[in-house]
Amino acid sequence: MRPQRGEPTDVLTPTPGGPGRHGPAHPAASCQADHREQRHAPTAHPGPAAQGSRQTAGFTLLASGGILPDAAVLDRTDFDAGGGGHDFRPMLAGVAPAVRRADLALCHLDAVQGADGVPTGASPGTYPPELARDLAATGYDGCATASGHTLDDGADGVRRTLDALDRAGLRHAGSARTEAEARGALLRAGPALVAHLAYSQGTGRPLPAGQPWALRLIDPDRIVADARAARQAGADVVVVSLHWGGRSAGPDRQQTDLVRLLTAARSGNRPDVDLILGTGSPLPQPYEKVGGTWVVYGTGDQISDPAPGSTPRDPRTGQSTLARFTFAPPARPGGRWEVTRAEFVPEWFDPDAGRVVDVADAIDRGAGLQAVRDRIRDAVLARGAAKDGLVMGR
Repeated sequence: MRPQRGEPTDVLTPTPGGPGRHGPAHPAASCQADHREQRHAPTAHPGPAAQGSRQTAGFTLLASGGILPDAAVLDRTDFDAGGGGHDFRPMLAGVAPAVRRADLALCHLDAVQGADGVPTGASPGTYPPELARDLAATGYDGCATASGHTLDDGADGVRRTLDALDRAGLRHAGSARTEAEARGALLRAGPALVAHLAYSQGTGRPLPAGQPWALRLIDPDRIVADARAARQAGADVVVVSLHWGGRSAGPDRQQTDLVRLLTAARSGNRPDVDLILGTGSPLPQPYEKVGGTWVVYGTGDQISDPAPGSTPRDPRTGQSTLARFTFAPPARPGGRWEVTRAEFVPEWFDPDAGRVVDVADAIDRGAGLQAVRDRIRDAVLARGAAKDGLVMGR
């Protein structure tokens, strides 16, 4: 059976003469490869005619920003569950159609699952076990898990988080229970194999003793090495998630320097990294095409406590984007999968309703969110991405 949208797929040893997908897994180039219960019904392996038609097919990847379910968010999900646990599905329902339309949808968890018996929200970086289930129900296929909160409860928090994602059928990258799974995830997106790698700028907690791989930290050499290993393991497209930056309107010098390094790294006739997805800033930041590679400096947080008591309240609070990129297969064997359409979809987290809002859809239904839409648009296009074809999507 051929893996379906977002399903895990074998990570296999390259065959002599180039990347391949046959043979046993190679530890030096391993991503996650364990098979889990399929979330989509399998289809028969395509015959020769179908294989030929696949050569012209592409795929669409969608990515969203940080999920930080702080006290106000958790109060709302408790209410939505009728006081019997937590339910994040109503909170995410407004963007679920866009998430489900993508061939591959990636989220970013900026928190860890709390321990059993500990009140939810006892730590600002923890969330309840229902979240993984509800992300999968919304349509997500995987999550980046590298952030400043990843080690809030040490190795135990990492294990709980990844175990829950596994049970929900969600792939993950950025944190690891073993050294073997630290290199990232390999997923099927339409006809392509996509490697998802994730890294954090830092952490407020020490790495667990004897487990330096528990959290993948940003290091240019490591990222390039991981990307090349993923390519050797069969990845057609390599996507790198970076948790970095702050509340500024755009990237700092350290970020732009790293982008230049990563987008310039090449092996043979194609780059090592095909897409960079930034999170970390709670606010939407620019998209930019650098050296032929699309970079999202910051999607903004998808779900977070808006801190209503802060003074003055930033008018951008709660605003974010869904980043959506359509890839087409290479024109010739061994070439690069090219982005043929780049889009941003404006989102807003409504703190009063406790809902993630598709801004354009809400405007169509009469909501007065034109100023929100325009602020997001201006932030995203601030580095000239429109000239490279970036458009506002629906």
